Amino acid sequence: MYTYLAAIVALVLGLGIGYIVRKKIVAKQLGSLDQQLQQRTSEAENKAKEILFTAKEKASEILEETQKEEKERKREILALETKIHEREEAIDKKLNTLEYESNSLRKEREVIEGKVKELEEVKEKTKKELERIGGLSRDEAREALFTEIKEKSRDDLARTSQKLEKDLRDEIEKKAKEVITIALQRYARSHVSELTTSVFHLQDEEIKGKIIGREGRNIRALERATGVEFIMDETPDTIVISSFDPFRREVASLALEKLIKDGRIQPAKVEEKVEEAKEELTKRMSEIGEAAAMEVGVYDLPKEILQLLGRLHFRTSFGQNVLTHSIEMTYLAGMIAGELGLNVALAKKGALVHDIGKAIDHEVEGTHVELGIKILRKYGVGEDVINAMRSHHEDYPYASPESFVVTAVDVLSAARPGARRGTMENYIKRLGDLEKIAGEFPGVKQAYAISAGRELRVFVTPEKIDDFGALEMARSIANRIQSELKFPGEIKVNVIRETRAVEYAR
Repeated sequence: MYTYLAAIVALVLGLGIGYIVRKKIVAKQLGSLDQQLQQRTSEAENKAKEILFTAKEKASEILEETQKEEKERKREILALETKIHEREEAIDKKLNTLEYESNSLRKEREVIEGKVKELEEVKEKTKKELERIGGLSRDEAREALFTEIKEKSRDDLARTSQKLEKDLRDEIEKKAKEVITIALQRYARSHVSELTTSVFHLQDEEIKGKIIGREGRNIRALERATGVEFIMDETPDTIVISSFDPFRREVASLALEKLIKDGRIQPAKVEEKVEEAKEELTKRMSEIGEAAAMEVGVYDLPKEILQLLGRLHFRTSFGQNVLTHSIEMTYLAGMIAGELGLNVALAKKGALVHDIGKAIDHEVEGTHVELGIKILRKYGVGEDVINAMRSHHEDYPYASPESFVVTAVDVLSAARPGARRGTMENYIKRLGDLEKIAGEFPGVKQAYAISAGRELRVFVTPEKIDDFGALEMARSIANRIQSELKFPGEIKVNVIRETRAVEYAR
């Protein structure tokens, strides 16, 4: 039992001691917390004081800046008020001046109105007095006066008008002659009329025999394929190629040159070389057209137009080479347009393409002007260029000043001494008409006028025309030529029907 009591006493003592110790520990922690709280409170107070001090300084600066701005604004407002006051004083002075002037003008107006009224009264009195004395009304007197003045001045006006018209015409003619003279003086280009024959030079006289062939078959094949006449005379080392068409003569010359280089001169090779010559000449026409355009300074034409320009190199008009004529016109048009202050580029382009229809007028119906307009529109050439070129034969109205220039230079180029030969043109036209008549018959494959128009060779398609039909066609063509054309001597119509049988061994 004592043991239990001792244990209880010990437990009670232990609890008491633990409570005392726990209390001391808590008191100690509380003291530490109070100390920390006081320290933090002190720090916060210090920081607040510091912030407050900084804020006061900042507020002081802001206040000082605000005061400065306010003073500046007050100074500006004061200056503005001073300026406004000065302007108000100036306006008041002007108003006073204007009011004074207005009063003066009003008084002067009243005086003037009074004088006008007096003048009207005097005028009315005078009119009545004149009507009383002359027995005429106002309208009658005015009409009589105008009639008298008109009768007196009619002769003077007529003489003055005639003199002005004559002086103006003389001045225009003088200026036109001056412009044309300047243009012709600046452009000096030699011109040689085109002939109807070309001379082909041979390196060896013996080649003539090969070209003629056995019983003349080679030369006949050449003449048939090219449509020209080969003249073998006694002139050494030369062959004369005769045709009114320069293009055919050039094809014949190229084909003959190719045959001689090949060495195999025979009918089978003739057609092959003629086709090669035509293809080569087609390419050369593009080069000729481009060179012509570059020469005159026209750079924006379509390539199809340039090729047709090159073809004009093989066309003639009254013996004058058409491309040479067009180039000459282009130079003259550019210079005249420059002298007159017109569009030089437009005038040059219109002059260069004015005869473009002649490149195809042998193959298609229509005048070369109409064909030229269609060609230019087809390939996208501007309407201003078409308007400039279409009036050069006065078939269309003049649409621009440049169209007058193109027409004028066309006349100048054609009218120069030696530029054209009328008899040559008539001769070439007769040959062209011969071929055209033959070509209109059905079944005709090719038609060539040779021997200076004394012979017409007509090649027909054997499947369409038989031997009897060939005889009938020769007679019909001869009758039509006799009825439609005028020609000296006689013309031989030679209708040729040839049948070929071709097979290949493989």
